[in-house]
Amino acid sequence: MIAKYYQWLHGKWPAGTVEKLPSVGEQGTTNVAGVRIVGDLSGVPLLKFSSETGVQAVRGIMAEPDFPKARAQRDPELYDIAIIGAGVSGISAAMEAQKAGLKYILFETSQAFNTVENFPKGKYIFTYPTDMKPSGGIQYGERSDKKESLLEDMKEQMAECQVEITPAQISHVEKHGAEMHVIHAGRKGEAPKVTKALRSIIAIGRSGNYREMKIPGEQLDKVMNRLHDPKDYCNKKVAIVGGGDSAAEAAIALAECGSHVTFSYRKPDLTRPKPENTQKLQDLATAGKLTLALNTNPVEVTETAFKYKEGKDGEIQEVENDAVFAMIGREAPLDFFRRSGISITGERNKKWWITAAISFLIFAFIYQVKKGGTWLKINEYWSSKENFPFNLTNIWTSWGELFSNPKYPLGTLKYVVGDPGFWYSLAYCCAMVFFGIRRIQRRKTPYVKRQTMFLWFFQLIFLFLIPYLFLPWAGFNGAFDSGVGKAIADELFPVVSYGSGREYWRAFGLILAWPLFIWNMFTSDPMWGWLVISLIQTFVIIPFIVRRWGKGAYCGWVCSCGGLAETMGDAHRHKMPHGPVWNKLNMIGQVFLALAFLMLGFKVLSWLHIPGFKEAFNTVLYGTPGGGTSQPWGYNWFVDLLFAGILGVAFYFHLSGRVWCRFACPLAALMHIYSRFGKFRIFAEKKKCISCNVCTSVCHQGIDIMNFANKGLPMEDPECVRCSACVQQCPTGVLQFGRIGKEGNPILDGLKASPVQMKEE
Repeated sequence: MIAKYYQWLHGKWPAGTVEKLPSVGEQGTTNVAGVRIVGDLSGVPLLKFSSETGVQAVRGIMAEPDFPKARAQRDPELYDIAIIGAGVSGISAAMEAQKAGLKYILFETSQAFNTVENFPKGKYIFTYPTDMKPSGGIQYGERSDKKESLLEDMKEQMAECQVEITPAQISHVEKHGAEMHVIHAGRKGEAPKVTKALRSIIAIGRSGNYREMKIPGEQLDKVMNRLHDPKDYCNKKVAIVGGGDSAAEAAIALAECGSHVTFSYRKPDLTRPKPENTQKLQDLATAGKLTLALNTNPVEVTETAFKYKEGKDGEIQEVENDAVFAMIGREAPLDFFRRSGISITGERNKKWWITAAISFLIFAFIYQVKKGGTWLKINEYWSSKENFPFNLTNIWTSWGELFSNPKYPLGTLKYVVGDPGFWYSLAYCCAMVFFGIRRIQRRKTPYVKRQTMFLWFFQLIFLFLIPYLFLPWAGFNGAFDSGVGKAIADELFPVVSYGSGREYWRAFGLILAWPLFIWNMFTSDPMWGWLVISLIQTFVIIPFIVRRWGKGAYCGWVCSCGGLAETMGDAHRHKMPHGPVWNKLNMIGQVFLALAFLMLGFKVLSWLHIPGFKEAFNTVLYGTPGGGTSQPWGYNWFVDLLFAGILGVAFYFHLSGRVWCRFACPLAALMHIYSRFGKFRIFAEKKKCISCNVCTSVCHQGIDIMNFANKGLPMEDPECVRCSACVQQCPTGVLQFGRIGKEGNPILDGLKASPVQMKEE
């Protein structure tokens, strides 16, 4: 039953993983100051984008405040920029550096444009996006449609700019003060040669080792990783292992020249190749010129045969074979970056674990203070010290009429500064505003700007100013002393003998719905006002907006948890782990949701004065039959404090800002159920998808968006929070928010989230 429920809720959706790559920021920046990465390792495997990244890296270096001064004072033998790799991005960087009059050196291990040189003869080149023109570096025109003409054109541009290449094999780069040392790979026992420069640009691409099939016979001479000339294999029996464009194009070229091709791919559908290549493969298979062995895995290569089986437990098939091409990609040269001290996305080294532990301890303290017990002890201790200047409860009493008279808005601060929740909310608001401004500057789209402003509105007004300033001020001015005001306040904000005189913190329930905010539902006696509000929120309003606009209408535009995740967590969304194992952890929220319903049931029964249920409720919620909030093992501590607070925020900088939202939030878990009946989708224009996996890699909900996009299917995974990162960072403008209309037709959002689509319009 549980397995079927998981399959219905989450398990049926794709769960692809994200390749480990160096962490690259804007204009190729890395965690090592002075080192930039360009080319396909910066995220997009397209020639035009490679050219542009090389150009932008040089321009970014020239715009650094300290670069002109460092350049003016450098040793004459020092280079301004050392460029490693003479591919499209490296050559483009060199052309831009030469244009700017910089002293540079360009290193290359083999030959210029080596990746393109190794394409099969006659390979057609897709220079997407067709309407994009790089702002500098290598340009692409009518001669860029085939390998040979493209190479000739690029070499002519390189010669015209007088770009020179220095042959060398580089081991890594090191930062020494204001200088970058480029370390050459030397022989054992010899001191390596060092080239010094002010800055370094790494343009080595995916020049790491070819991935292995890890099967017997893989080391035979007939097994290769590259196809140079299809004519060498005409009328021969050839097997292609792989599922990307390189494998597809090799299979097409071989089949068209008369080879007997078996195309083995481990998945049941061809989702990664461009639509044109997929269609050609299917046409060739229909014509009997190619065998599509989908959902198969190679098991052995012999001198005369190629063996594969369907799935994991299928029967082994054996076909006669003369050559095998294992075209399953390359491993990025991660050791180069590790030696250079450059961070790698998703890699959890010693530094990661140490900083994660420190972050956990810091936020464990902060949230213990926020809960009140630790705070009260600290404040009580310092209150006993005569004339101690930092007594936060009493400091306001000497600040004059404006700050001490509760009839003035700021005067109410005297009554809330002793509440740790006030200081936490203030810090929360400051963080959201500061990082929200940076987010708007980073993601220049109307969608992000409006979304961030909505999050500010709900956080600053409803979750800070109203509970901590406006309501106390209104209370001190008599708004709740009689009449309708008193009736409403008595129902929603009970009178207490501390603080501002009423439980104004319950106003959080106006925005934070049950079961995210449980306290208005779990009171000694039912508070009918909050019961009605909570039930309407959770079971009427939220289902309506989720059905129409998706879960993200609340999570991404209203909720305070989502507000901090979208602002402070924006620069860390690419750190969210992906894959089927992590997807199963999404069910933690379902467990907490079930627990919340169980507690609500106990609470309702306790209101009916059924013996034993009040004690049972208190045990679950507080860890003791007598109730209270100080016990460490109840729902209050385990869910609200540990998961929602400490773990949820402590790992913002290590596992993205949506750790709590994705894995454990009970309200999100309820909205996942609502979303299964919703109309919200992310629509994809399949013919423009290049399967670069950028959309998946930046999703901080762990959704395998590319798996939908390259099939042209609407993305309907209920985890989506409408953050727009996938839409915003798609290099070809494939994705767009929308919903399914009454007749099944897509209705696209008018608010633009894609810079590419904005330029096209």
